[in-house]
Amino acid sequence: MSEYVVKGGRKLEGSVRISGNKNAALPCLAATLLTDESVTLENVPSIQDVNVMLRLLGELGSQVSGLGDGMYALKSDISICALTPSLVDSVRGSILFAGPLLARGYKVVIPPPGGDVIGLRRLDSHFIGLSALGVKCEINSLSNLEMTPPGRLKAADIFLDEASVTATENCIMAASLADGTSTIYNAACEPHVQNLCHMLNSMGCEITGIGSNFLTIKGKESLHGCRHRLCFDYMECGSFIGLAACTYSALTLTGIDDDGMKPVEKGFRKLGVEFETGRNEIHVPRNMSRVIARTYTGVTEKIDDAPWPGFPADLLSIMCVTATQMEGSILIHEKMFESRMFFIDYLIRMGADIILCDPHRAVVRGRTRLKGREVISPDVRAGMALVVAALCAEGESVISNIEQIERGYEHLLDKLVNIGADIRRI
Repeated sequence: MSEYVVKGGRKLEGSVRISGNKNAALPCLAATLLTDESVTLENVPSIQDVNVMLRLLGELGSQVSGLGDGMYALKSDISICALTPSLVDSVRGSILFAGPLLARGYKVVIPPPGGDVIGLRRLDSHFIGLSALGVKCEINSLSNLEMTPPGRLKAADIFLDEASVTATENCIMAASLADGTSTIYNAACEPHVQNLCHMLNSMGCEITGIGSNFLTIKGKESLHGCRHRLCFDYMECGSFIGLAACTYSALTLTGIDDDGMKPVEKGFRKLGVEFETGRNEIHVPRNMSRVIARTYTGVTEKIDDAPWPGFPADLLSIMCVTATQMEGSILIHEKMFESRMFFIDYLIRMGADIILCDPHRAVVRGRTRLKGREVISPDVRAGMALVVAALCAEGESVISNIEQIERGYEHLLDKLVNIGADIRRI
């Protein structure tokens, strides 16, 4: 198990190129299975989760060619529908192979997908949507997910019981080759879901309602190849905004290719964090108010997560750390996962003034001086939050289990060193 050794207290400066969106890469890689023609993907981040998905594609018979600078050519030639359980267990996105494989008429048997340990991550929405398209879904005697198509899938009107991102993506991909026109109500509409829809339209599908919670998918008998660019990773962008605010640093973030920062910007402004958005870049100034806002009636403000365009759950860990370095108090309410907030114990150990009210709510009071400590990264986002905490803390911190962080952040060490951070990997 590798570690980061971090010496905090430095002001950072420079430019950081924001990578392609991890959560767009995983479904778009899976979607290449929907056609036998070549698909070229651009702006693919070089991270562990992507590497695992590429290995799984190779196991299914796909030809994968790295073209350099985040570009891959992929050509599906499904020769066997079996996936290595240990690889499936290492990345949550492996469940996304179900939709395209079922759409192509293959029976799918896989173990429950792994990923971050942040609480209960149910699969019911996947089964609800796929069952509506005619798939027989069950848990077999070996506790594997077993999904059997009826032949060609039949279009259906699907109502998801929650706006699950991966369930929406699986249903979209499955419906793209179904017989007839399907609708998905209560669909997730995050930027990476929109990105997948645009890719499928480039492949010949007809999807309307993109960006809303009601999608219409006109299924086709076959799809063709395409060239598609992944959107930028607004989670990484938000992480570096929080880092700049906590360390009193001036950073320019490049590679921003759409307006997907609106909900993120609203959350940061509640913390007194300001940044300027220009053409394809964001500038975070060294000087900003750093005063946590209060509501219009003068009571304590809160940041809570919600399906897009609400504030993204994956950035709440960053917001917790950022709030420790602002003036005032705020309630952080994580509604979705009951284990995500437990990393706060490490922040308290570092000197943060936080009351963890229950598994979902924390009251953060700033500004407090953080001290370097030995901590453990429990998941991708909490791990990055601990990196931010270590970089603004006094003294030296050691962060272990950093493989979890590197699952979701491309070339993180190099990016931090290039802007002046004192951090090394051992």
